[in-house]
Amino acid sequence: MQSDISIQRLKQFPPLMWILLFGSFITRGSFYMVWPFLAVILYERFGLSATEVGLILSSAAFVSVGVSFIGSALSDKFGRHLMMYGTGLLYIVSFALLAEADSVISFIVVITLCSVASSLWRPLTSALTGDIIENSQTRELAMQSLYFIVNVGCAIGPIAGVSLGLTGEQSGFYITTYAFVILLVLLFWGFGNQKKKKLSRDVNIEVNSEFTTPPLTPLSQNVDGGYAPEPKQKKEQEQEQEQEQEQEQEQEKLPSSGEDSEKPTFKQTLNVLKNDKLFQCLIFANVICMFIYGQMDSSLVQYLTRAEVPNLLELISSIIFTNAIIIISFQFILLRLMRRQSLITRVKIGLLLLSASQFWIAVNPLTLFWGFIGATIVMSLAEAILFPTMNVHIDRIAPAHLRGAYFGAASFYEFGFALAPLGGGLILDYLNGFWLFTFAGALTFIVIYLYHILEKLPRGFTPRA
Repeated sequence: MQSDISIQRLKQFPPLMWILLFGSFITRGSFYMVWPFLAVILYERFGLSATEVGLILSSAAFVSVGVSFIGSALSDKFGRHLMMYGTGLLYIVSFALLAEADSVISFIVVITLCSVASSLWRPLTSALTGDIIENSQTRELAMQSLYFIVNVGCAIGPIAGVSLGLTGEQSGFYITTYAFVILLVLLFWGFGNQKKKKLSRDVNIEVNSEFTTPPLTPLSQNVDGGYAPEPKQKKEQEQEQEQEQEQEQEQEKLPSSGEDSEKPTFKQTLNVLKNDKLFQCLIFANVICMFIYGQMDSSLVQYLTRAEVPNLLELISSIIFTNAIIIISFQFILLRLMRRQSLITRVKIGLLLLSASQFWIAVNPLTLFWGFIGATIVMSLAEAILFPTMNVHIDRIAPAHLRGAYFGAASFYEFGFALAPLGGGLILDYLNGFWLFTFAGALTFIVIYLYHILEKLPRGFTPRA
């Protein structure tokens, strides 16, 4: 029965949602053919230390976080379409330049541009998903599907990169460029199709309202003495009223600044975020969470590279593939198993698994290939629970008129990801991998505590009446 409901909800996805899913697949797949090996390229070509590589990646990420928030907030004012076109063009230009970079300075500049484009694209996609799908349950399934398809691309990307000999090859970045060209063409068609359908729906509503004469009673008397039947529209109106009531109940749970009828100014958006203590705590908790997860993305690669583990590229590719394939295989199974649990409970379970994976890596012998794969499996189960739940959590607490701003502010999570390469690099240079991953594992208990107190914090808003 549950699967039938899910299939029905999938059928409710508009064409633009399917374009976002397909676009996420081709862009993430091409991205992960080469990007995970960027630390290897910088180390082998320029002999940079772990701290220097971490500083480059962290600096780029820090710049991108601020730009992401501003860009996402502006998308509430100027529209998603314009911002997504601009971000797509930035992706194309930056990755084309990355394929040709030949010095440390040029790598720093272009990596920063790539990070800005990536940080802008993710919240815009999430906010657009919320815009085009009204039903909250269908929207949750769409966000789960978006995360699922991203990981399909992540699973295929590294293996394809190894097969095509692109690991460590700069020319591979051109593939991401071509993928975004295709995506922008599809988006142009999708936005146009969505606009036509909206215009057609508005015209139909106007025509129906103009030519439909409301009856006095369900069985009103005609001029010729007969009785008019109950109007056909009544059943449809009742269904629409039920849907509106459901949507109003959902909206009552959301904070409001009282400016629903107008586009919010940037100052109003900042005031909303400043007063929402729950959201601030959520951001801080997830900054730490992303710092922990970021160790798997950058610091682990540096740790393995400098330790000269056997079959380095195969191990890195296998870790990325395992991560993605576990998420693909278990995301919806875990969603079904945990559907009766609250979002907070799901997060706590995910954090315990994340902690276990970090302690496992800390004690795993460098020569034990399958030990790293085992730790990756545990970490991937944690990710399959945590990451989609984070997006759903934001969608539930965000006011509809500030959805872009909230998803943009959620990009502050990336500060944790931005600090991960630098923090991890410093610990690797001055201590070792054992202390790095032990520290990361211990940090998860701070995040668990922050989530425990989360719902007790004030929102700072008057609920909708």
